[in-house]
Amino acid sequence: QERVVESGGGSVQPGGSLRLSCVYSGANFRFLGMAWYRQAPGKQRERVASITSGGSTNYADSAKGRFTISRDNAKTTMYLQMNSLNTEDTAIYYCNTPVGALRWGQGTQVTVSS
Repeated sequence: QERVVESGGGSVQPGGSLRLSCVYSGANFRFLGMAWYRQAPGKQRERVASITSGGSTNYADSAKGRFTISRDNAKTTMYLQMNSLNTEDTAIYYCNTPVGALRWGQGTQVTVSS
């Protein structure tokens, strides 16, 4: 059964960086478009960045210039490098396909505070 496990979150000060990882279990990773989402307290889940099976990327306006999504098909892993973090980036971060076709994982908490 396909599943994803997110990791790499933590607590950082404003201006700091984190690198999130999403490990996929299953047989179809290299064929799948993938995406990072986040959900802040009291807010709806939003898509932050996506990457196609061919490596083309797309970012929400809030992530442009600060976040970089990438993937390693050999490791069936997707990454999100987050730089210049600010308090508005505080959220639980999840990975899934761009249409949320996989079972949602537990996510990884990112907290940005001084």
